[in-house]
Amino acid sequence: MSLAKTFSALSDPTRIRILELLKKRDLAAGEIGKHFSITAPSLSHHLSVLKDTDLVSVRRDGQQQIYSLNLSVFEEVAEGLVKIFKKK
Repeated sequence: MSLAKTFSALSDPTRIRILELLKKRDLAAGEIGKHFSITAPSLSHHLSVLKDTDLVSVRRDGQQQIYSLNLSVFEEVAEGLVKIFKKK
């Protein structure tokens, strides 16, 4: 995992809001989309960025894609930050 790539993914307010929604519960892409006034391709782009950085995972349930937070990546990011700022 690249901290720079993860921070880049986290730099967008729409992606932050998606993560906040997923913090409460797993959601289908359509359910996520109801919270935004953006096009489906734009939402798909944001979800792809989050998937590519492993911040979210996705599973298929019939026709739907269900998104969930990948908490282990957040733990890795926190550990990386501690290493960066830890005084020796």
